[in-house]
Amino acid sequence: MPNNQKKTPFRSPQADSRRTTGRRGGPAERVPAPAGRPTPEDAAPAVERPRRPPTDLGKRERHMVAPAKPERLQKLLAQSGIGSRREMETLIGEGRVTVNGETATLGQSASPGDRVKVNGRLVNLKFSNRLPRVILYHKPEGEIVSRDDPDRRPSVFTSLPRLSGARWVAVGRLDFNTSGLLLFTTSGELANRLMHPRYQLVREYAVRVLGDLGVEAQKRLLDGVELEDGLAQFSSFQDAGGDGANHWYRVSLFEGRNREVRRMFEAVGVTVSRLMRVRYGPFVLPPNLKRGQVQELDDAVVAKLMAEFGLEAPERTPVKRRPR
Repeated sequence: MPNNQKKTPFRSPQADSRRTTGRRGGPAERVPAPAGRPTPEDAAPAVERPRRPPTDLGKRERHMVAPAKPERLQKLLAQSGIGSRREMETLIGEGRVTVNGETATLGQSASPGDRVKVNGRLVNLKFSNRLPRVILYHKPEGEIVSRDDPDRRPSVFTSLPRLSGARWVAVGRLDFNTSGLLLFTTSGELANRLMHPRYQLVREYAVRVLGDLGVEAQKRLLDGVELEDGLAQFSSFQDAGGDGANHWYRVSLFEGRNREVRRMFEAVGVTVSRLMRVRYGPFVLPPNLKRGQVQELDDAVVAKLMAEFGLEAPERTPVKRRPR
């Protein structure tokens, strides 16, 4: 998917006064946005979902399905959220996948009703007759993007809608002390493409630093600074104002290395005191999406997203409901 080079504004969302106990409270700090920037037309529409739904949202009647056909095993496992297609090929090659009790082979297909296990655990297969789910999540500071944390810190996955027979796959990560936009999907294959470097998806951040940056330091950040894991540079850098010692900037780059934005500012002698991701590729953090809440993309947007990334969307027919 080509990146839209149009600059995108962002208004910091207001705080969620109904946040659960234990989550950091207080109103969301307003991030100064550069003046005169056009309203984005590429922000994906979304349908808001409750943060903690009382029922299982994995079974949705709004989906439209078609009869399932046999599909390649590695593709099935990837779109079922187990991992990328390449990772599934590795698991199959290592003999860690079985179909109906028999060790699977590369290129093998599976059909509805087959019992597929990975490392001895039964997998609920997601065939291509159903679109994957994609949600936007406004991550607050103080949450980790992991299901397994030895320190038992709060995880983003406890704030997501519950699923039946599937799991959420994070599209990239944000540091524990970084807030902002995170994408999740039930398709490992779609997540892998959204993260793959060849698609060059832009990541845009609002950054608050202690003090001001000189012109020379800004130029270095655009030209590139040498980090321990290689050269890093911003594709755009804009002053967003601020009062006193706290100054805001808007920056963007086309990769997502560990703590990359913070390390880049540290390389020019400046400390980041607040970091918020406001855009990932075509998706902009909705101004009305409060911290700790999710919004789900509708089927039309998901189907378009899959087509733009070269993934086949199912031909859908309405689900026939049983008469009462």
